[in-house]
Parts: sequence; structure tokens; C-alpha cells
Amino acid sequence: QVRLVESGGGLVQAGGSLRLSCAVSGSILSVNARGWYRQSPGKPRELVARLFAGGSTIYANSVKGRFTISGDNAKNTVALQMNSLKPEDTAVYYCNVLPSGWGEYWGQGTQVTVSS
Repeated sequence: QVRLVESGGGLVQAGGSLRLSCAVSGSILSVNARGWYRQSPGKPRELVARLFAGGSTIYANSVKGRFTISGDNAKNTVALQMNSLKPEDTAVYYCNVLPSGWGEYWGQGTQVTVSS
């Protein structure tokens, strides 16, 4: 049974920083990509950042230059360093792991609230 658990969320003032981490339990034989998504009430879940197995990354335009995604291939973990946070970054953040082949894994989410 594979489980993903996010941590590191909380309340921070605008301009501050947070680091989110996602711990993975269980076995995933091969991973194609790891990523972070976020969702605000009444809005669809959106991609924040993605880290591919080869090391390349993509970011939402709204977070480029402020957020950095990183991962540990051996542990299948993923982290998101968030700097210069803005109130519009407020959301529940979810980690995501895409294994080779079909399917994907999701965490339960961690709340990030940025005050103005």
C-alpha cells in the first residue's frame, strides 16, 4: 500500500517562505515524475511544479522564480521550496507521483495560508 503524506504547510505572511515535503511509504518500482498541485475552494486543482525522472522541471508561470521543486529518487520523495509567498498562493497543496505505466498517487494535502 503506497501512501503519500505532505507536511510543512502553515500560516505565513506575504513575502515569507515555506518548505513543503512529501514522504512516501510503500514501494514504487519506477517513477516517471513527481509534482505538486494546489487547489483553492471553488477552483480546479492546478499544476504548480513537476520534476521529471531525468531531472528536468516545469513550473506554473505564476510561481516561476519563487518556487523550487526537488526530489530524492531513492526515497521517491518530493519537496517544494516556496519563497516570496503571495496571498494568491493560499491553497491546499498536494504532492503527486507518477509511476511508470498506468496510474498515479496522491497525498491528502497540506494547507498553505498566506496573509496580506
